[in-house]
Amino acid sequence: MTKKLLAIDTSTENCSAALQLNGKLFTRVLESPREHSQRLLPFVQQLLDEAEASLKQLDGLAVGCGPGSFTGVRIGVSVAQGLAFSQQLPVYPVCTLQALAQQRIRRSNPAVVLACIDARMAEVYYALYENINGVATALTEPAVAKPDSQLLKQPLAELKVTDYGRVATAGSGWDNYADILLAELPMITVSDQLCRLPEAQDMLALVTAGQVQAVDASELEPLYVRNEVTWKKLPGR
Repeated sequence: MTKKLLAIDTSTENCSAALQLNGKLFTRVLESPREHSQRLLPFVQQLLDEAEASLKQLDGLAVGCGPGSFTGVRIGVSVAQGLAFSQQLPVYPVCTLQALAQQRIRRSNPAVVLACIDARMAEVYYALYENINGVATALTEPAVAKPDSQLLKQPLAELKVTDYGRVATAGSGWDNYADILLAELPMITVSDQLCRLPEAQDMLALVTAGQVQAVDASELEPLYVRNEVTWKKLPGR
């Protein structure tokens, strides 16, 4: 049976919420920097009202736990904890980069996705994902580094991704750094503007597909990644 889930995300400029209930999907998405704390809870209430539902009917709650804006990530995690504690719901912490990769797969179904978010301070957050039966499956752990083509070339080479035409991009990191990141790589399909920022509905898809493990609300923590400076292949990949 499909889980009844609420997802929220404020980890980037987008404020988004999505509700999966009784075979229907309800969503709210708005790019609203510095307004997340004012908009998120009203979004949640609007979705519940639209679905004629309440939190106590849900099986769990998904939240974008980062990486992203430190303030935005904290807002999302705090709200998720409050909502989860109120109904004793399990929480599914979803990586923002994986949600971006899932969005790209939802929109254009590429074989491999390089998700890359502007991390400020002239750095990017990044990770590589494979499309397995329509689900973004992690090939590397999230990391942060100065943007240059070697950052992408190493994991692509070691993971034996040789057909660069199969690789698509997602995320705001490509807005400012695409020329640098692709300087020594064959042409990769750079994402259109529709895949710049994560959306909560893609977090629901990842939870439903079993890509995210639930935690107790008291154990929920932001994923900042700032201390990671090199890419790392996941075990078995």
